[in-house]
Amino acid sequence: MRWCAAALAALLLAGCTRERTPLAPPGMCFIAGGEFTMGVDAAAEALCALPGSTVDATPPHRVFVSPFWIDATEVTNEQFAEFVAATRYVTVAEQAPTAAEFPDAAPELLVAGSTLFTPTSGPVALDAPLSWWRWQPGADWRHPDGPGSDLTGRERHPVVHVAYPDAIAYATWAGKRLPTSAEWECAARGGLERARYAWGDELTPAGRHLANLYQGDFPIAGGDTGADGFVGPAPVGSYPENGFGLFDVTGNVWEWTSDWYRADTYAERAATGDVPRDPRGPAAPFDPAEPGARKRVQRGGSFLCSDQYCTRYLVGAIGRGEERTASNHVGFRCARDAAQ
Repeated sequence: MRWCAAALAALLLAGCTRERTPLAPPGMCFIAGGEFTMGVDAAAEALCALPGSTVDATPPHRVFVSPFWIDATEVTNEQFAEFVAATRYVTVAEQAPTAAEFPDAAPELLVAGSTLFTPTSGPVALDAPLSWWRWQPGADWRHPDGPGSDLTGRERHPVVHVAYPDAIAYATWAGKRLPTSAEWECAARGGLERARYAWGDELTPAGRHLANLYQGDFPIAGGDTGADGFVGPAPVGSYPENGFGLFDVTGNVWEWTSDWYRADTYAERAATGDVPRDPRGPAAPFDPAEPGARKRVQRGGSFLCSDQYCTRYLVGAIGRGEERTASNHVGFRCARDAAQ
């Protein structure tokens, strides 16, 4: 397990900082915190093929976060397997959903499983995600591609098919918690104030791929060229770390945070003119597109993010997911309080 601390003591940057500490927990980075600008500069169709879909990450606004620890990598299959072996925990995807939870679902779909990305046979409208997502009985963290698949050779891949309660259960067992969205962004920026990406403002500087994203024709079978070295999830740490020592804060898998999702959260914060200290998100969720859904903020994008469809891998952009819904491109990393 990697131990993470800053290269220089009391490193001073224009925003969140990281500093040396002799008590680094295994696999975690210390983030000294501070004030930084959260969010993205503009909501434009150029950022996402679906108009207005990045407006929830605007306007940029100042926030302050206190010192904290955060995992250097996303939680892996081998780490999650250790947790399950110790606790006999059963994930949401391994439990059959009930008619009460999904009253509109066909009875044959009320079986244990998860949502699975399924490439299409040809071009499809990019405003029809059900064209490439399907409910797959038997898909879960042990069987990431559905029945017949397993974790052989994927021990260092990020665990997927974990719903929000699963991430909370693991974090509690590990003596940690999930990061807030503000903490996540502070750490992911690596000290680069207002940068588009975790490493700067160019997606592929000098033609170099620095994250696991989707290159090619989305979402067509065989469309991902794998120009970044991978088609599908990559082992954690396959790309360079950011300025604070974190890996894979861009792409690979989406990461749960503890914040409820509301589309107007940033606008309401900015309107006050205040600098919130350790913001923990709104008191309750609300997505205008699905008013009844209980959604949490997800961060970082995934291996399915494409400049043809969605660029929410921008370090200031956000995603959202219903808290009891799992899929094969969502995982998590943990945090803990600095004084813990």
